[in-house]
Amino acid sequence: MRLSRSLALLAGMSTLLALPAALAAERVQVVTSFSVLADMIDQVGGEHVEVTSLVGPDSDAHVYSPRPTDARRLAEADLVVFNGLQFEGWMERLIDASDFAGPLVVATDGLEAHLGAAEDDGHDDEHGEHADHDHGHEHGGTDPHAWQDLGLGEVYVDNIRDGLIAADPAHGDAYRANAERYLDAIAAADDELRALLDEIPDETAVITGHASFGHFARAYGLRFLSPQGLSTAGEPSAANMARLIDVIREQNVRALFHENMTSPAMIDQLAEETDLPVAGTLYADALANDGEASSWLGMMRHNARVLHDALAEPGRNHKEPGHKEPGHEAPGHEGNGDAHGHTDEEAAAHDHAH
Repeated sequence: MRLSRSLALLAGMSTLLALPAALAAERVQVVTSFSVLADMIDQVGGEHVEVTSLVGPDSDAHVYSPRPTDARRLAEADLVVFNGLQFEGWMERLIDASDFAGPLVVATDGLEAHLGAAEDDGHDDEHGEHADHDHGHEHGGTDPHAWQDLGLGEVYVDNIRDGLIAADPAHGDAYRANAERYLDAIAAADDELRALLDEIPDETAVITGHASFGHFARAYGLRFLSPQGLSTAGEPSAANMARLIDVIREQNVRALFHENMTSPAMIDQLAEETDLPVAGTLYADALANDGEASSWLGMMRHNARVLHDALAEPGRNHKEPGHKEPGHEAPGHEGNGDAHGHTDEEAAAHDHAH
């Protein structure tokens, strides 16, 4: 009798221990390229998804080198999601090598049409018309860092939602409901960012490690300069660094910022040369391992607060209705931007860097 009870107890424990594995197996297995997308997928998929990010938090998707295990992960996935616009130049080759045959989501699909509609509505700046200018960046003609504008979150969320429904139509209603809630949270965060960043003077320039904030600049009325181009894969030339130092001295630059994805040595060198403070760390291409910046919306709030605390003049609303949103011109300078929303100074600072 006692032996029978013991055996029954062991059988029950085995069943309980097997439940988490069984539940995980029932979830939609999603493989994505990097951490920002992984968080978005978690928000839309909720309890019905298991997400694997090939490039994790605080890791650089620009220079990632896929491993043989990555191809196996894709082959076993129910859904694959990546950014596109050549942000992960290695991803399409990895997909081909894996023989993945399931639904595939390019999260930025439809982005150009969305940006074009915004321009037609008068929400772009005068630099938007120069989309044919290209300075040899490996990403091509469109800045791929579109997650840096919360207003473009709808493009990402809609594509992810539709991909999840294609992979798991049985939970379509849940994915639609989660997407709606997430879009509401994105809109609220966008309002928070605008309230903070509206207190930064339009003419203020922000110096970061590489040019990943073009969409942020366009959306929130700031001007970003950097010693590197859109990729972290190379080092800026001495000429580019010297030119940027000249620009810093000529214009209204009050602080420098580290990035979690670029070497602090470049910014530290600029700080030494210009006697400017390094005012904090901004998150561009990857989430943090923990803390506020470990989610996409948290990362965006963190960046806005760091910029506000360093550069704002509270009590003054510098971005009046009808202003040109990016505010990319320096005082007395009427410049044109390149294809990625960079100013003339920024383009000169990193032209031919790659």
